[in-house]
Amino acid sequence: MLWTHNDSGDGPYLYATDLQGTDRGALLVPGAQAIDWEDIALGPCPVSFALQPRPRVDAKTCLFIGDTGDNLEVRSQITLYAIPEPQPPAGPGDTLGVTRAPAILRVRYPDGAHNVEAIFVSPRDTAVYLVSKGSPRGAIRLYRVDRRAWSLPDTSGDVAIATRVQTLDIRPNAEAGRVVTGGAVRADGRVVALRTYSEIYLFSPGVGGRLMPLRERPCRLRGAEVGGEAIAFLNDTTFVLTSEAPGGRRRGSIQTVTCRL
Repeated sequence: MLWTHNDSGDGPYLYATDLQGTDRGALLVPGAQAIDWEDIALGPCPVSFALQPRPRVDAKTCLFIGDTGDNLEVRSQITLYAIPEPQPPAGPGDTLGVTRAPAILRVRYPDGAHNVEAIFVSPRDTAVYLVSKGSPRGAIRLYRVDRRAWSLPDTSGDVAIATRVQTLDIRPNAEAGRVVTGGAVRADGRVVALRTYSEIYLFSPGVGGRLMPLRERPCRLRGAEVGGEAIAFLNDTTFVLTSEAPGGRRRGSIQTVTCRL
């Protein structure tokens, strides 16, 4: 099962599909806003979600949604949502289900606003990591939000401050498609993948979440999709890529590519 979402201009909906692009229905995330959703990630739940009361069974795995887009870099804060990974909707097409009410975390960067299109959640330290897209006037930076930040009460005055981890050795170049548009972490937490419109970079996470390159050069995405903005691990060396719909009647694409260590 693949979970997707739209960019800005849609409501707080998750869409279920598979590798063939089959419509598996949609789910509303109640209580969420969708200013500019940019990425979705799977990881350990940051708070307790009871699946059944007696005996109590808590959800282990959650979907994290990053309302982190900020093309003009003017947002004073961004929002992260976490929900237990839901069951697929009952049917395709116009079937609309509802997820659990999300845990909500408002986040501010320590050094001003950034446009972030890539998030991933480490299964090793359970932190949420955010990667700035990069622009001609700015570097590509990695930020961390620790799990304990989710214990803040959900009120408008409570905002977590992300920790700046590092500046990545990826030089932004919009003309070459070298801006970070998606991120993922392998199930064992030992490999992180960041994608641009034209490349895949592989890293090993170290102390504090610092990313160390695993390849001398990135994997090139030759003939890849237009507007590619998502990546996920299918296995250790194969990745699922998805793209935005180019407009009109053209649809987004789903494809698999190989990038070896």
